[in-house]
This record gives sequence, structure tokens and C-alpha cells, in this order.
Amino acid sequence: MPTIILFTKIKAKKELVFDLSRSIDLHKISAQKTDEKAIAGRKSGLIELDETVTWRAKHLGVYQNFTSKVTGCRPSEYFADKMISGAFKSFKHEHFFSHENNTTTLVDVMEFVSPLGFLGKFIDFLFLKKYMKQFLIERNNTIKLYAETDKWRQII
Repeated sequence: MPTIILFTKIKAKKELVFDLSRSIDLHKISAQKTDEKAIAGRKSGLIELDETVTWRAKHLGVYQNFTSKVTGCRPSEYFADKMISGAFKSFKHEHFFSHENNTTTLVDVMEFVSPLGFLGKFIDFLFLKKYMKQFLIERNNTIKLYAETDKWRQII
């Protein structure tokens, strides 16, 4: 199972970083390259515990739907979402937040299992893990940009 662990340092309060990380609207902005749209469930605002969102996006040249549910939440400390339906065999994304010296560290732990058995594992190795990591880096760079400037006021 591919696992991506990403550390992002953001000069902002962790409450703000937590909220921006749950923002459906900011996710749409961070994923413009894939033309992501929330089409069902929570479609805007801040996603909460037990809520779902269904995304429609173009990944690797193919439009796909992906539904996730927030399965864990401790305000300003942690939240997790899990795929309910989509292209993966399984998908889980955990977000951890800590704050020290005026800097919030956002730690993402993303685990996924591709379908198609051995072929899926080969695709993971060949390019999918790198693709998913880059997608996450772009998302976190957007969170960082909005949190470290007044742009966050446009979202929250």
C-alpha cells in the first residue's frame, strides 16, 4: 500500500490552517488543473465530521467521481477522510496539526490501494504515488499561500 507522508510548515495559527484544510472552496482553487468540482454532499464551506463530498475531476486524462467522508475530527488537531466510492480500492487521508514558534506544521498521511492487483501496484510504482504526492504538495502550497496572507479572508 503506497503511503505518502508530507510535512508543510505554515506561518499561521493552527486553527486557521485547520479550517483552510477543511475548506471545500479552497480545495477547488488548489485543484484547478484537474477541474475539480464538488457535485454532491457538502459543496462549499468547511466540511465537518460525518459529512461527505463527491468530487468530479479530470485525473490522468479521465473524468472521475470520488466520494469521501470525514471519519475523524479533533478541532485544530486532526481530521481524517476516507474514500466511500471512487477509482481506488481504498483511500485514507489523515491531517495532523501542531504549532510551535508561530509556525503550524501540517502533516499529511495519505494511504491508498489501487485496483487491478499486480498491475495496480506496478502503476503505483511507475507514476501514481508521485502524481498523488505532487497533487498534495500543490494543495498544501495553496493552503500556505492563503494562510500566510490575507487571502484566507476570501474563503473563510
